[in-house]
Parts: sequence; C-alpha cells; structure tokens
Amino acid sequence: MKSMLSVLAISAGLAHAEPLSLEVISAPGTAWKRHTIDNTSRGADGVKLGDINHDGLQDIVTGWEEGGVVRVYVNPGIAKAREPWPQTTVGKVKSVEEAIFADLDGDGKLEVISGTEGKDCKIYWHRPTNDAWKTEVFPATAGTQMWMQVAALDLDGQHGVDLLVASKSKGAAIGWLQSPAKADDLNAWSYHKLRDAGWIMSVTPDDMDADGDLDAVFTDRKGERTGVFWLENPGAAANRDHAAWKEHAIGALGKQVMFADIGDVNGDGLADIAAAVKPVEIVLFLRQKEGGWREQILMLDGANLGDAKAVKIADLNGDQLPDLAFTCENAKGEREGILWLEQQRSGPWKQHTLGGPQGLKYDLMQSLDLDGDADLDIITCEERDQLGVVWYENPHR
Repeated sequence: MKSMLSVLAISAGLAHAEPLSLEVISAPGTAWKRHTIDNTSRGADGVKLGDINHDGLQDIVTGWEEGGVVRVYVNPGIAKAREPWPQTTVGKVKSVEEAIFADLDGDGKLEVISGTEGKDCKIYWHRPTNDAWKTEVFPATAGTQMWMQVAALDLDGQHGVDLLVASKSKGAAIGWLQSPAKADDLNAWSYHKLRDAGWIMSVTPDDMDADGDLDAVFTDRKGERTGVFWLENPGAAANRDHAAWKEHAIGALGKQVMFADIGDVNGDGLADIAAAVKPVEIVLFLRQKEGGWREQILMLDGANLGDAKAVKIADLNGDQLPDLAFTCENAKGEREGILWLEQQRSGPWKQHTLGGPQGLKYDLMQSLDLDGDADLDIITCEERDQLGVVWYENPHR
C-alpha cells in the first residue's frame, strides 16, 4: 500500500505556487586542478560508475561517440588516481551515446551495456569471455530508435535484470527491454513502449511513491511534451502483463530541459530534483511533505558560460549544505564549461569557477572522493576540445 505522502504527491500534481527566482551572485575563486583519466580517443560522452573488479573502488565506463569505442577504466586507488587510469576497450561500436555497467546474466560480475544513435541505432551487450570482450546486439533494438539512455533494474520480478531504455528524434520513446529466462538468448529479449518522446536526456530509476518499486524520473527536451516527469511503475505483476505506466508532470513544462539529478537539496529529508535548463538555468524541484513540488529557478550569470547541459547535487565544500555542480556545452572562447554553485544558510547562491575556460562541451558528472581527502571531487568528460575523461580535484580540504 502506498504511503499517505505518496498518495498526496500523486494527487497534488502541479498544485504549487509560481516558480520563485533565486538570486545568484558571482564569487571569487580559482579553478580546480584537472586530472586526465583518458584522452586517447574522440568524443567522450558520459561517465557512469560501478565496481567491476570487486575491490571496493568505483570504476568508470564511457562511450566515445566519434572514436567508436566503449571503454572501462579501473580505479587505481588514491596513490595513482592523478595518473591516467588503466583502461580496457570492451567494444567497438559507431555513434555510441550511452554506456552503463550491469549484471544481466546474474553471475555476480558486471558487464557493459551501450546504446548508439546516428546510423547505427542499436543497444549492445559487452561481456567478458576467457580472453576478450564479446559484443552482441539486442535484435529488438536494431535500427528502431536513436538510443540515448539505459538503466538496469528488475521490472517484472522474473529472470533477473531488465533494461529501461530511451531515445530521441523520429520514433523516440521511453520503454523497456524484458529479459528472457536465459539472458544470453538475445533474440528473446522483447521491447515494450511506455511513452512517446522527443529527445530524452535523463532517465533515473527512483521510488517516487514509496511503494517499494522503482519508478522512472525523466527529462524530455524536445517535442510536444517537454519538461521533467516521472512514470509510475505499476508493479512486477502488472509489468508481466505489459501494463501502462501512469505519467506525472513535475515541472519546467515547455522548457528545454537537459540532464537532471535527484537528491535532498534543502535538507528536509525528501528527495528533490535539480535540472539544467537552456539557455543557462538550474531549476530546483523541492518535494513537499504535503505533496507536489515547489519550483525554484537559479538564474546563473551566463555572460561567461556556455549553454546548460548537466547538474549534480553534492556538498562540495563540506559545510553540510548540498551545493550544485553545473556543466555546459557551446562554451566557446573564454566561456566556462564547468562551475559550481555554493548554497548558503541565508542569502544568495554563490557562483564559483571550477574548470576555467578550457573545454567546449561537457556532459554528465559524478561526485566521488578520488584522492582520499574526505571531500567530493567531480568526474566528467569533455567531447569537443578532446579533454576526454577527466576529474577535478576539490581544493576544500
């Protein structure tokens, strides 16, 4: 049974006040030191984490769109984190847009799933064999959509992990790939559409209604229905019958919403959402105990910034207040492509430099303490100036 909070949240919908614009002021600061994990291919497009070798350290998987490779980077530990990381090319596929870790066959070892756009338009499974990595396509996905996002989770309570998938452009949709009794029977994986789409940027599994299963929080930047939404998982039994998922709007409707992140921004114990919105905004969706969302807009000083791309919620200066890291694309000339915003207990948010003017097109971020100094560093990638997969060393400790 759903909690009273979840019932109110669903029924409240968008019943909240008009968005509040929050003041942001520019603050002094110096760029964080950048360390290169890999810059030997072209078009690094996203960073996702997972412990592939079971050593307790988070490793990275990245697809290189123009380079046509999918690579895994093994975290070398604190002593060698500032050096290029050991790498393995797990597959060679064209126009790769997404890469994640997942254990589809249930053997306790992570494999890699990738999705491609361009003329390829496939979802691939990369898995290790005795002496090499094997790359195979899911036939149900071949040539059907430009695949942008993939998430691994069990949706039907049988046969292990399924895949939540999303795409862009002609025929775009959010849907899921249902796993068969034997995961390696790729012909037996079946696709089920959940919602038509324009250009999906984020799909994040999260239990939005506190009923014990994972729903799908997503952002759509193009088409007739843009904004931030979530799809309500009807439960394993209903999914076995391929039931519809009810859609709930969260906010920023009609805007071009890019990547979003989920976390407690205001410290009230509820999971909020932060979204990067073009041209150069961060929109906060603060979850309300009585249901619904309170929308706040951070209007950044965009004079020296590129266009909004991604946001990450993380306490970056150790003051127990969540801050925001922010990335941009089209950061031409002296414009910045990555910065951070400091939340204060009172007063305006402070906008700080993070990466300086280097880099043209940044992407998703992950926050992780890579150098063992008890603060959160930022991992990301840059795909036009060929900075590649990088991390920025937090100077606050």
